[in-house]
Amino acid sequence: MYSKMLVPLDGSKTAEKVLPYARFLAEKLKIPVALLVVVDIAEVASQMASEKARFLDAVVENAVRYFTSYLEGVAKTFAATDVKCLVEKGRAADTIIEKAAADKTMLIAMATHGRSGLNRFLLGSIAENVLRGSANPVLLIRATEEASSEGQVMLKSVIVPLDGSEVAEGVLPMVAVMAKNLNLEVELFRAYHIPYNVYAGDEGFYAGNYDELLTSVRDEANEYLEKKTDELKKLGIAKVTAVTKEGFAGDEIIAMGRQTAGNLIAMSSHGRSGVKRWVLGSIAETVARHSGDPVLIARPL
Repeated sequence: MYSKMLVPLDGSKTAEKVLPYARFLAEKLKIPVALLVVVDIAEVASQMASEKARFLDAVVENAVRYFTSYLEGVAKTFAATDVKCLVEKGRAADTIIEKAAADKTMLIAMATHGRSGLNRFLLGSIAENVLRGSANPVLLIRATEEASSEGQVMLKSVIVPLDGSEVAEGVLPMVAVMAKNLNLEVELFRAYHIPYNVYAGDEGFYAGNYDELLTSVRDEANEYLEKKTDELKKLGIAKVTAVTKEGFAGDEIIAMGRQTAGNLIAMSSHGRSGVKRWVLGSIAETVARHSGDPVLIARPL
């Protein structure tokens, strides 16, 4: 499934809120962890007065020593896990993507925002750049004030949004392995609605009965999820449920996640289906940006 996990940090408590998830996954999946801090030399230089520019090398080396010690302290909070500490120099997003690219089965796990003092590592924009630029699976944790950086989380279920496309279904093998190893309930989800341009246009509204059309779309969504539920059960996943909901995909995915605690949302990075034209690339970004649940973005092969 995953060969290892890359966890970018920046020294801030906000960025550390990914750690309870990283500890949980590392222990349950029995995978090694690489903790990474990137010192952006250009950003450091921009924070220094011009008359002090001659001290840039010394400042950077002090930062490397500080973050090495910092990561070593974080590493001690991972019980029975092989943890490596990496401090690199460069642009944050580029370095994260490059490190992960060496192994396509490496999971990137990071918080969606957070600042540090010296290198001004803004994880909000960094996370989006990594999400768009990396071919690796990415787990995004939206840091909140009430979230803790201590201990481990306890995940109970994984919500899997589908849209009827094979690309969107590409996340299912990964979900099946995670569900078995983490003892998670799988909740398949499909949102449906009738786009305005399907039943209205220059010549007026759709001539047929709108309620009948909506019922047909709903029934198709239910039949589709029933089929996928059966397929997952044949893979040995005992706890599988299916839910359909009328509405816009991003909104309904986020709303479903808020109904219960302990959820993980797992979805493919893009995919299209027939009448809904659900583009999972933009939907995935919307969910990752606004959901309070951790969001795992899988890359289509």
